[in-house]
Amino acid sequence: MRVLVVDGANVVGARPDGWWKDRAGAARRLHEGLLVADLDTDRVVLVLEGGAKGGVRAGRDGDVLVVHAPRDGDSEIVARTEAAVADGARTTVVTGDRALQARVTHLGALAVGPTWLLDRL
Repeated sequence: MRVLVVDGANVVGARPDGWWKDRAGAARRLHEGLLVADLDTDRVVLVLEGGAKGGVRAGRDGDVLVVHAPRDGDSEIVARTEAAVADGARTTVVTGDRALQARVTHLGALAVGPTWLLDRL
């Protein structure tokens, strides 16, 4: 099993395309891209927080699971990563946040930056 955990806020924020004017719309565009991308993974977990949650409903949509972080996105990303690794999944986390990258690699996941994902969408 291959799981990709996506830090929605960090990926959306990696491109200065006006996302800050419409966080919900930016999250929706990211979600739509994830639905059609060939990412060679079994499951994608897209973690959204704050205003971005208004752009995509929580729940499963094909191979993409959208999670609305109840508090901060980082804590939810770490929890989802920890669960996936514990289930034996090869887990990759997409984030440019170096502190978060360190936390998830400590759990046994691979961390890649937003450009890795954006180049595939």
